[in-house]
Amino acid sequence: MPRRSQRTRAVLTFFAQDHASSEMVYANADITKAEQAKEIIAFADYWNSATGSDPGLLVFDSQLTTYKILDQLTGRGINWLTLRQRGKNELTRLAALPASAWKTVTIARTGQYRKPRLHEDMIKLTGVSSKVRQIAVKNIGRDEPTLLITHDLATPARDLFTRYAERMTVENELDAYIGGFHLDALTSGVPLNVDLDTTLTVVAGNLYRLLARQLSRYENATPDRIWRHFLDATGTLHITDDAVTCALNLRSHHPVLIDAGFADLQTPIPWWDGRTLRFRFPPR
Repeated sequence: MPRRSQRTRAVLTFFAQDHASSEMVYANADITKAEQAKEIIAFADYWNSATGSDPGLLVFDSQLTTYKILDQLTGRGINWLTLRQRGKNELTRLAALPASAWKTVTIARTGQYRKPRLHEDMIKLTGVSSKVRQIAVKNIGRDEPTLLITHDLATPARDLFTRYAERMTVENELDAYIGGFHLDALTSGVPLNVDLDTTLTVVAGNLYRLLARQLSRYENATPDRIWRHFLDATGTLHITDDAVTCALNLRSHHPVLIDAGFADLQTPIPWWDGRTLRFRFPPR
């Protein structure tokens, strides 16, 4: 909102990102509050129709759906991983466990909390017909244990914890994609078309990934890093009858673009009356 103490209509949007490729594979901007919990089933149905099989492990925020829907996913044989709300009784039970009940593991990540302590249980949740696997996690900078619940009974607990931590990159990348299109600056009284907003977010996400794959050492770079190093650039456009040449101003990261072949790129653009897009770099 542009000012404090204001109210506005809210919208719900759903995004799904492929874990391996980081590509946006599904989005829906037309969701009501009543439909929110079932949208993950709609995604599973879409994925099945597009690929011929149900999706693999689904990782999502605890507020996305309900235990009833989790039971439906379990019934279809779809693995899922999410958080469980910390209940007082459960925290009391975990606090009473001896130190030997917790296993210290090492995860491959930078930062302070690389050695979490884990405890596993099979628990019963209201609304879920079969027991689910609970992984309690301590020593990650929170006062109380974080509770992960999952239908995946085979993957090591350490790997599931790492996988859930990676979920946060989805939200960070969404912010970066929208920021790249400057949509985050459109805070005004003018209603935005959320369908267009969502579509541009998906397009931006996949364009970032396509560019990253061409750049040495940037294949897994975050969108904000790609934006800072390559897209937030200045230069001069030279337009002729047969070409549009983008003469870029000197940047320290230009060798990466040159090594990726952008200095030799000549791409005909149909909607520019066939003009060719070219890039020109200053001498190294």
